[in-house]
Amino acid sequence: MYLTRFRVNTARAQSRRLLSSPQTTHAAVMSSFPDLLPTATDTPRVLWRLDRAATAQVHLFVASPTRPDLTHLVEQTGWPAAATEQARGWTTYDYAPFLARLDKGGTWNFRLTANPVHSIRNQEGVPTKRTAHLTPRHQLGWLLQRQEAGGFRIHEKPADKQHTEFGDTHQVTVSDKRALDFAKRGEKGRVTITTVTYDGRLEVTDPHALRRLLTAGLGKAKAYGCGLMTLAPSGEHLSGKQ
Repeated sequence: MYLTRFRVNTARAQSRRLLSSPQTTHAAVMSSFPDLLPTATDTPRVLWRLDRAATAQVHLFVASPTRPDLTHLVEQTGWPAAATEQARGWTTYDYAPFLARLDKGGTWNFRLTANPVHSIRNQEGVPTKRTAHLTPRHQLGWLLQRQEAGGFRIHEKPADKQHTEFGDTHQVTVSDKRALDFAKRGEKGRVTITTVTYDGRLEVTDPHALRRLLTAGLGKAKAYGCGLMTLAPSGEHLSGKQ
């Protein structure tokens, strides 16, 4: 497994197109793997996420089973004139040693962009409909429900810091809510998803399950920038570097 970080040059017109459409970003990411055929039904899972630290500071993170080649992204949305053989414009880390070091009881800061949804039935006898959670409290509840299966436990705040009436009991924030609406290539109709970003602190409860989550993703809409969780040592900023 590999984890790749690429900084997007937001001043370029092609970058603005990339950042405005998850469909375009997905296509650009998948084009980074020459051995993966777009029409293949058994394509290995590739996860990606856009982190917007500021208007002019946007990073693309990619978790993949093989090493990517982002030359096309550097040429179209990066700084091609600054690229060299040693500094090509992106950084790829071997993810396997980090994953192998995860131990039960370890504490890490985490970041996750996800599509928190639930299924509802408006009236008896009709099929259920997948619907986005819209409030931070319910969005956080979605993540808390997946702790045990995901092999982690989000730290709780000290009792005197909890605001239980607002559901504010854990060391996690829910931010950067985005309602995305875009056309799906080759199909009629549009795709509508709601994404949020979680930042917090967790404890590893099941290393095997957490490794699976980090490489396979969490939740729906993985093709559109959701599901990739990254970890950073407790006390450090979540740059995505392991």
